[in-house]
Amino acid sequence: MTRFVDVPALTQLLQRRGVAALMAELSEALREDFLRWEDFDKSARVASHSAQGVIELMPVADAHRYAFKYVNGHPVNTSRGMYTVMAFGVLADVASGYPLLLSELTLTTALRTAATSAMAAKALARPDSRRMALIGNGAQSEFQALAFHTQLGISEIVAYDIDPAATAKLERNLAAFPALKVRRAGSVAEAVRGADIVTTVTADKTRATIISPEMIEPGMHINGVGGDCPGKTELHADVLRAARIFVEYEPQTRIEGDIQQLPADHPVVDLWRVLAGSAEGRQSREQVTVFDSVGFALEDYTALRLVYRLAQEFGIGQEVELVPPADDPKDLFRHTRGGRAQLRRAA
Repeated sequence: MTRFVDVPALTQLLQRRGVAALMAELSEALREDFLRWEDFDKSARVASHSAQGVIELMPVADAHRYAFKYVNGHPVNTSRGMYTVMAFGVLADVASGYPLLLSELTLTTALRTAATSAMAAKALARPDSRRMALIGNGAQSEFQALAFHTQLGISEIVAYDIDPAATAKLERNLAAFPALKVRRAGSVAEAVRGADIVTTVTADKTRATIISPEMIEPGMHINGVGGDCPGKTELHADVLRAARIFVEYEPQTRIEGDIQQLPADHPVVDLWRVLAGSAEGRQSREQVTVFDSVGFALEDYTALRLVYRLAQEFGIGQEVELVPPADDPKDLFRHTRGGRAQLRRAA
């Protein structure tokens, strides 16, 4: 049997665990798996691009578990009353190939993206960071704000979006956290002024320049989340050239991240090496650091294994027959007659 976790089940899990607590647990689980980086069979995601967006498959495996995510990115969807990003995923047993978990990953992707951002910032941002500029106030913005507030001590968010309604939505949703001050900015430049951390999470599939060199201040950490496919960027190339850049999986980030603007031999640092202590992170208080985050399959593996464990622990979700019963594994054809359920009714 396969555990099935749909949106209502995941919502039930969040209510039981708490959004901030689950993201903190995810950050710790992500760190554990990043420290096992070399145990995983990794590859860049398989993408199918169209004029409207992209559909991707993201596989990864270790010796025990295989995971994949189906995910899209269609900025036009909000005008149709649909999400820009939606996803689902599978966690399977390597020894048998059988699926253990079929889960929604739309909500979970937002959780794991924010948890990954927080994990990286703990290693790269100045420890006394308290103010974060949040550029792009769409579906993932609250998760980013809450993860940085609860895990890094960010006490002030300065928010900007080209759509004022998105910022108003962010303010409403974060009003439940009075210790986190949210201030609205009239421009990107105003939002980043004096910020310790700058998070960009915009959705337009274009070579945009959200952050330009004149906006950069010494010691900033830039959490670049929105540049995540070919032809889609947020940071001016000169911002990258002047910064120390950290990536998840370099072969994928070279194609999809903001560093697609740079020569293929421009130096970057693997985040997992920083976490493992084999590479330096921030080298001084004045240094500008960039986490060029595109989202990598290992993060979904972590999210799926955590959801699977918690769903079993709390009895959330349901068991479904995603694979036919194998009473006689050489007789698949008998299931064309309705299998066990139909035979029981006939009896």
